Amino acid sequence: MKTYIFDNAAETETAQRFDSLDTNYNPRTFRFLETAGIAPGCQCLEIGGGSGSVAACMAERVGPRGSVLVTDIEPRFIERSPCRTLANIELRRHDIGVDPLPESAFDLVHARLVLLHVPQRHLALEKLIRSLKPGGHLVIEEFDGRLFDRTTPLPDAPAAKSFRRVIDALFQLMDERGFDIDWPRGLYRRFKTAGLTDVGMEGHVSVREGASPGAALDAANLMQIRKEAVAKGLVTDAEIDAALAGLASESFAMFSPIMFTAWGRRPPKRASAG
Repeated sequence: MKTYIFDNAAETETAQRFDSLDTNYNPRTFRFLETAGIAPGCQCLEIGGGSGSVAACMAERVGPRGSVLVTDIEPRFIERSPCRTLANIELRRHDIGVDPLPESAFDLVHARLVLLHVPQRHLALEKLIRSLKPGGHLVIEEFDGRLFDRTTPLPDAPAAKSFRRVIDALFQLMDERGFDIDWPRGLYRRFKTAGLTDVGMEGHVSVREGASPGAALDAANLMQIRKEAVAKGLVTDAEIDAALAGLASESFAMFSPIMFTAWGRRPPKRASAG
C-alpha cells in the first residue's frame, strides 16, 4: 500500500487541492518565511513543493545570488509550473523519508503538509535540521483536524453527523498508513528537544463556507479517498455524495483543520576563544 493517501497521479483532484492550498495558505506561509529572514543571497530548501508556488516565491525573494532546491516525491506539477523557468531553482525528485540531503547547506528550510505523510517523519525531521547551516531557520506547517469537532458551525445536526462519518473515514485511512495523531501538535516539543533555538509555534483555524476555496480542498480530498473508503465499508457512496453536495453549497459551513506552523533556528557556531 502506498503511504501517501493523496497520490499526485490523481491529476484532477491534485490540481484542485494545490489551487485551494495556494489560495488559502500561501499568504500565511510567505509571512512565516519573511519572519524567518528570507533575503537576497539565501540558500533555501522547499520539501514537497506541490504546485511550485512557494518555491517561486522563495526564488523571487533570494534573487540571482540565492538558490532554491525544491523537491517532491512526484514532481509532475512542479515540472509544468512557471517556476521551472527560473534560473535559481533546482528541481529534484526526492523522498524525504529515505533519500539523503546535503548537510549544513541551507539558510532556510520549509515544508508544508509533508512530514505527517512520511512514515519515517522523525528521521526526516532530523535530516532537515542537519541540512541547515548554523544559524539557519526551519519552518514546518502541518494540519491537525482532530483537536475539535470541525462540524460545530453546522446548524443541521443530521448533516453534521453524516459529515463527521465521512471525515472519520479519511482519518481511519490515514491511520492505516501510519499517521501519528500527535505529530502536528507536538512540533514545538520536537523542535525544542532537537536543540533548535528561537522556537515558536502557532495555529490557524477558520470557518470554511461551502463553495469556497477551503471547501474545495476538502472536496478534493474526499473525492480522492472515495473508492477506497467505500470499498472498505467505512462510508457509503450516498454519504460521500451528501458531503460533496454540502461542500458545494453556500449554506454549508464547517471549521478548517488547524494549520500548525512551527519554527526554529539551528544554533549558530560559537566564536572561538582567544
